[in-house]
Amino acid sequence: WVLSKTKKEDTDDNIAKYDGRWEVEELKENTMSGDRGLVLKSVAKHHAISAMLTKAFIFDNKPLIVQYEVNFQEGIDCGGAYIKLLSSSDDLNLEYFFDKTPYTIMFGPDKCGEDYKLHFIFRHKNPKTGEYEEKHAKRPDVDLKKFYLDKKTHLYTLVLKPDDTFEMLIDQVVVSKGSLLEDMVPPVNPPKEIEDPSDKKPEDWDERPRIPDPNAVKPDDWDENEPSKIEDPDAVKPEGWLDDEPQYVPDPNARKPKDWDEEMDGEWEAPQILNPKCEAAPGCGDWVRPMKNNPNYKGKWKAPMIDNPNYQGIWSPRKIPNPYYFEDLHPFKMTTVSAIGLELWSITSDIYFDNFIICSEKEVADRWAADGWGLKKLVASANEPGMFSQLVTAAEDHPWLWVLYILTLALPVGLGLLFC
Repeated sequence: WVLSKTKKEDTDDNIAKYDGRWEVEELKENTMSGDRGLVLKSVAKHHAISAMLTKAFIFDNKPLIVQYEVNFQEGIDCGGAYIKLLSSSDDLNLEYFFDKTPYTIMFGPDKCGEDYKLHFIFRHKNPKTGEYEEKHAKRPDVDLKKFYLDKKTHLYTLVLKPDDTFEMLIDQVVVSKGSLLEDMVPPVNPPKEIEDPSDKKPEDWDERPRIPDPNAVKPDDWDENEPSKIEDPDAVKPEGWLDDEPQYVPDPNARKPKDWDEEMDGEWEAPQILNPKCEAAPGCGDWVRPMKNNPNYKGKWKAPMIDNPNYQGIWSPRKIPNPYYFEDLHPFKMTTVSAIGLELWSITSDIYFDNFIICSEKEVADRWAADGWGLKKLVASANEPGMFSQLVTAAEDHPWLWVLYILTLALPVGLGLLFC
């Protein structure tokens, strides 16, 4: 593994350097004697480390299988644990590996906030222009949250096949699969036809499906000035209404504060309270007739809508052949890769990586997984607390569970005594 000695471009100098620390360590939990992994140690720093492959991978007639282990030992708030398969080139220098180093494939977990991702991205070369464009696999439909928060070692596998299909697996279970031709965003192949950018909508083009009836006339008795609400002429002031009593009166029990300064604060006035005399009466103060809906209200007159006889539909530009169209029927034939790299930023430390393998035979990858991740899984299962220990641990965090436990035990005992 080679540490990067360069800087990230377009970033403030004080954080641009790839000075994040890496160590080779054992797992913090469920340790296996002699087994160590590559661990990202720093917080809020850029990390970059990479290694040359013993043999470059050429995309021809064999599948590509990429597999490795990740353990978010402290959980993860925001950060990635994805890998990059770096594109082969004559000037590839791992000491200058950074975010803009050309890669062919990016794969692995990434999380920030409540957004849990599993990336699969490949860079596709446009056969017409020679430029590269990133193609992103659609998001898996499964809930990925537990893989980031359970502090267990998980196995991530990407399988690319010469028939232009792919699979992503976590712990040897398929979580996403699809076609390089049909399930990437944006699509590998552009459309055959595009909208003509020079085509303009005619000024007299009518897109209105319905229009006000031009022959409609406002009725003579339609009065737009009638209000929507009017006073209820049939309303009668309730008996016992106290016309001469205000609704609010000064609080007789209020006292001017001792520190009140009339020069600074003005003349003191007692706060207002509801008039006690009004509580037993139907109301106080000036009686006002209640409002009701005006039966003569019609609002502003509008002509009724009719089908537009000149309707021409929604206009769209005419289609023309796409001058940039091409058809790549085998996007599997990607740029050769000759190195693997981790170029990451994280605000959580102690992300553990182990047992990277790149091969073409599923049996080899499965055997590699059994000798690494499989053993870690067995050790973790053996160290899992028993049912009683789990219940006690849960009650330590949530004391109210003790009541539930006692009731759960007492109920069958009580029923047994009752029936016996």
